[in-house]
Amino acid sequence: MPQNNVKRSDVLYISYDGLTDPLGQSQILPYLIGLSRNGYRITVLSAEKADRFQENKSLIDSIIREHAIYWRPIFYTKRPPIIATLYDLRKMFKVAHALQKHSPFDIVHCRSYISAMVGMSMKKQFGVRFLFDMRGFWADERVDGGVWRLSNPIFNAVYTYFKKREKQFFENADHVVSLTESGKNTILKEITPTLNSSQITIIPCCADLDHFIVRDDYAESKTDWLKKLTISSDSFVLTYLGSVGTWYLVEEMLQFFNVLKTKFKPNAVFLFITKDNPKTILDACANLDIESSSIRIIQSGRDELPTLLSISNASVSFIKPSFSKRASSPTKLAELFGLGIPVFSNSGVGDIDEYYKSILPFKVNSFSEASFFGLWDYYFKNLPIDTQQFVKIAHQYFSLEKGVAKYATIYENL
Repeated sequence: MPQNNVKRSDVLYISYDGLTDPLGQSQILPYLIGLSRNGYRITVLSAEKADRFQENKSLIDSIIREHAIYWRPIFYTKRPPIIATLYDLRKMFKVAHALQKHSPFDIVHCRSYISAMVGMSMKKQFGVRFLFDMRGFWADERVDGGVWRLSNPIFNAVYTYFKKREKQFFENADHVVSLTESGKNTILKEITPTLNSSQITIIPCCADLDHFIVRDDYAESKTDWLKKLTISSDSFVLTYLGSVGTWYLVEEMLQFFNVLKTKFKPNAVFLFITKDNPKTILDACANLDIESSSIRIIQSGRDELPTLLSISNASVSFIKPSFSKRASSPTKLAELFGLGIPVFSNSGVGDIDEYYKSILPFKVNSFSEASFFGLWDYYFKNLPIDTQQFVKIAHQYFSLEKGVAKYATIYENL
């Protein structure tokens, strides 16, 4: 952590995700607020979706004013694919270069690959220190998620282009942030062997554990939520938190729930807390002959999320294992663990094996009915579950305070 007598840097933070997005509010702003409190002067250049910008602009404005963060948004362009991204990239180049000429920055902190293209050019043109906050293997995520099909010659060419750029980002970065140790090892062994290990810092997706914490006054809120969701007080509540598209194995999670309901808890309810289209979930229920009466789907803001999650007996997070997921750190783990909620997660994603080494019975190695039965059988035979073991993991790996301190150290060294 920098000392008070150290001259703080001026930082341009570039993100192709918007501050008005849920991700921006949970995984960008908390870090920047912490760094601003450490004396760093932060300017944010972000790409905002028009509808979310209109809905949340006032909220974000009030937050950044309070913490002396300057914000220069552009508007995100959705269509047509590729051309829209190139158009946005051109806008980001123009704004970033204008900001640099008006008030020079010491560091350009780039979240993911599109932003890194701007950052690398600023390093070459202005000599600014370039921090590549990679977030994940972005080009491979597009392929693994079926967004770019390599059988299409255009997407194949785009993928090849970004894999070349990826190597350049690593080679030109003054420092790299990886979400996982697994991602770092992949970079050093398979992508840029010449990179020094000390040039990469591991900072997983963290959470404010002063917010995601069990409080004595949650009991009344829990009763209110159960009533609102028409869930009886004796029901077993399994929750899923977050997006349900692309990477998230909705059918496998529903099968996991079905074993719970048919073999252990007939009154079980599966609560999905998501802002995505409920149709994805309900269609999967229909495919699996799972009664929708056992399903609840609700959206939640960040402020009310801890009390809503307090009705959970357990949670589940199944993510498609793939090459790109080596570098993934599910935000939901930090939030759920902070609240002491047991989470069943599958191996083959990021550093799950490391996080779960002390809670192995909650790690899912196979998406089979026999495996699911064994997991639930362990759960119910070992009640009450020691929830503090999950809180301990949250504080060991996912503390926002520790994450901010790591970023501050990187800034200081740059």
